[in-house]
Amino acid sequence: MCCIRDIVQTDAAQLSATLALEAASARIEVQCLLQQTLKVARSYLLAHPEQILSPMQFDEYVAMLQRRLQGEPIAYILEEREFFGLNLKVSPATLIPRPETELLVELALKLIAEGQPMRVLDLGTGSGAIALSIARARPATTVIATDVSEAALKVARENAEKLGISNVSFVHSDWFSALDGQCFDLVVSNPPYIAKGDAHLAQGDVRFEPLSALVSGADGLDAVRQLTQRTGRFLELGGNLLLEHGYDQAVQVRELLQLNRFEKVFSAKDIAGVERVSGGSYKK
Repeated sequence: MCCIRDIVQTDAAQLSATLALEAASARIEVQCLLQQTLKVARSYLLAHPEQILSPMQFDEYVAMLQRRLQGEPIAYILEEREFFGLNLKVSPATLIPRPETELLVELALKLIAEGQPMRVLDLGTGSGAIALSIARARPATTVIATDVSEAALKVARENAEKLGISNVSFVHSDWFSALDGQCFDLVVSNPPYIAKGDAHLAQGDVRFEPLSALVSGADGLDAVRQLTQRTGRFLELGGNLLLEHGYDQAVQVRELLQLNRFEKVFSAKDIAGVERVSGGSYKK
C-alpha cells in the first residue's frame, strides 16, 4: 500500500492530466478525498505523510478517486461545499454553490439593516445556500425559500437543521404557485439562465448537475422573464428584486426589469469583474 505522500503526488498528477486541472487544485482535491476517507483535517495529512492506508481505507479512497477521474464534481463526491462561511450538504438534486453567487448574498445584506424584521423570499433555493446565508447573517429576518424539487428541499432542510438556523422556512412551490397572498420586502433568486444547447452544458461540473436548474429556454432567459413579470405583486411598496444571471445577460436583464416597472435598476460585478447580479425596486 502507498503512504499519504506518495498517494498525493501520484494521484494529483493523474487528476491534473485527466481533467486538465491546475496542479495545485488537483493536489487539494486528492487531499480532500484522503481527508474524507481518514476523517481527518488537512493538517493531519501534512503532519503524517508516511502513514499507510489500511486496505479498507485504500479501497474507499480509490472508489472516490475513480468517480472524480470520470468527471463527477468533487462536491458531489464529498457531499458538501463551503458557501459564505457555511459548510453545506449538496447532492445531485441541487446545484453546487459557487463563489460568484456570494455577490447575491452580499447585495441582499446591504438592503437589510441589522435587526430589521424584513420578509425575504428565495426562489429556487436548491441546497438553501442563499436563504441560509441571509438568515444567519440577519437573524431578525423571516426567510421563505422555495423550490419545485422536493429532493432539493430535503437537502436544504437538512442544512438548516445541521446549522441550527431557525428563521428560514422551506416551501414546495413552482416559483410563486404556493405563495398567493404573501408579500415580501426582498426577493432573491439564482434561477436557471443557460440557453438550451449551450456548449457549456457538456463541460465540467454542469454535466452532472440538475438540468432543470440550469437551462431556461432558447436564450436562457425564460425564468428571468417570468420572475421580472410576476415578482411585483409579491413585493411590498418599494420592495427589491435581485437576480443572478449569465455573464453576457446583464443588459437584457436590466431591460426586462425596467419593462416590468422596476426602478433604480442596476447590475453588479462579481469577483471576476463580470456583471453577475441585476436588480431594482418595484414601483406599484
